[in-house]
Amino acid sequence: MQWIRVQREDFNIKREIETVRDFSSRIGGIVSFLGTVRDFSKGKEVKKLEFEYYEGMAEKKLEEIRREAMEKFDAIQISIIHRYGGVDIGDNIVLIVAGAEHRKDAFEACRYCIDELKKHVPIWKKEYTKEGEVWVEEHP
Repeated sequence: MQWIRVQREDFNIKREIETVRDFSSRIGGIVSFLGTVRDFSKGKEVKKLEFEYYEGMAEKKLEEIRREAMEKFDAIQISIIHRYGGVDIGDNIVLIVAGAEHRKDAFEACRYCIDELKKHVPIWKKEYTKEGEVWVEEHP
């Protein structure tokens, strides 16, 4: 099983959660974060997004983040998937699933992963609006 994936195609949320759950019978809590394409950003109507990434380096950074989260928060398993290419309003972008013995650890591991992903992983987002297109630099 690949626990880190950067892929063009959509993912099956239920299947990804089940894969983490089925990894170990010690898992007592699972927390997921799903990022989707919203239709407004900074007061502007968004038509679609496009993601580009540094192949090889993005996966390396995601794996580092995954391992750090597992060590810091006693997570038993974590899966991180991020899409690239064009995505439309309402589409899935990123999914993080963290499984741990206890809910607190699963919550903290999941939050750590998305926060660190936004700060350190070389994945870039371009927004398409009525006014044109713009690369998004900040990571809220």
